[in-house]
Amino acid sequence: MPDINNRRVLAIAIPIVLSNITVPILGAVDTAVIGQLGKAAPVAAVGVGAIIITAFYWIFGFLRMGTTGLVAQALGAKDENEVRAYLLRALLLGFLAGFTILLLRKSLIEIGFWVSPASIEVEGLAAKYFLIRVWSAPAAIALYGVIGWLIALERTKSVLILQFFMNGVNVLLDLWFVLGLNWGIEGVAIATVIAEVSALVLGLFLCLERFKDQSWPKFQVIFDIQRLKNMLSVNFDILLRSIMLEAIFVSFLLLGGNFGDAKLAANQVLLQFLHITAHGLDGFAFAAETLVGQAIGQKNRSRFRASVVASAKLALVLSLLMAVTFLLVGPSLIDLMTTAEDVRIEAKSYLFFVVLVPILGISAWMLDGIFIGATRTKDMRNMMAISLVFYVFSLIIFIPHFGNTGLWLALLISFITRGITLGLRYPHLEKSI
Repeated sequence: MPDINNRRVLAIAIPIVLSNITVPILGAVDTAVIGQLGKAAPVAAVGVGAIIITAFYWIFGFLRMGTTGLVAQALGAKDENEVRAYLLRALLLGFLAGFTILLLRKSLIEIGFWVSPASIEVEGLAAKYFLIRVWSAPAAIALYGVIGWLIALERTKSVLILQFFMNGVNVLLDLWFVLGLNWGIEGVAIATVIAEVSALVLGLFLCLERFKDQSWPKFQVIFDIQRLKNMLSVNFDILLRSIMLEAIFVSFLLLGGNFGDAKLAANQVLLQFLHITAHGLDGFAFAAETLVGQAIGQKNRSRFRASVVASAKLALVLSLLMAVTFLLVGPSLIDLMTTAEDVRIEAKSYLFFVVLVPILGISAWMLDGIFIGATRTKDMRNMMAISLVFYVFSLIIFIPHFGNTGLWLALLISFITRGITLGLRYPHLEKSI
């Protein structure tokens, strides 16, 4: 296998960062297109419907992470049969999850409205959107597995092509269906269904290169009980860890409402800086997943260490650049994101916290990538549980005295705790290779 160096890490990371950029652009286009109808209800309905369906899809996001670690290890071990078998297992799991969502679609939309109620008009339109878009659930969730598989093979340029294709098709069909054919909110939903199904077809086509010798894994290999149990165990640990992480962010948003509308809105604005940080560092975390997984498969400790150092070093450079950028141009970005003067003032007063996020959060992001690549998901789950406990105690201690500042302190403490606890498990991981 090629040497571990900066060029190789960047070749994996940069396409991921670029593909991440397309995600918020699509949401903005959806909103802008439906906004041309000149009514508030359709805009709100698309937002509510998209949040509900994305939340249910997100439950199965573990399929991307678990697939990357397991496939990278099989690749490192030169077990081509398992590399191919994991793709088929991921597709099977994705289709099963998607069809389950389809069967439960009416109950799921009711749960969504119970958690996030809206006006009768908005709920009616959001239900219409949801009940159309949900038909692409099997394709959308199976696509997580395809993307995880491609990342493990260091084919992140293919992931970039896939993301641009899916979002490009979605945007073009949005414009045609809504503005050209006047299909309204149904047009937005149908556009997304076609885009997601088309993306899965393209993704499978991109994967076929690995099967060009027509050598497909046998049925008994794909359904090997021990391999399936290991895959389900890895993915279940990641699911529990992700639920705890999401609990932190959801509670952060909800608790912000206790400090008035201006502070709540300011927190929402500042969270966009956190999303930027995540999109940037994800590229290097994904590189760590791939390279670490391969080193584990090879049982090569020095290659493992080189993978960790190379990806972490470049991630550190990026985190420092983001921190300096947020400090220097953060106030101008806040002014762009909101015209409400009270929200601007509040957001700028808490800007220092998001300047600290890339610096204090880099260990959590990168160690997540390292432990995913090593499929040490029980450690991830357990350390996340400890971080959640520290977060809750920080809320209890700081909020009564410092209000919204205490809320931000608790969030930063959760990042720090996750980084420290995973860091304490790192020597054991390295020695085990």
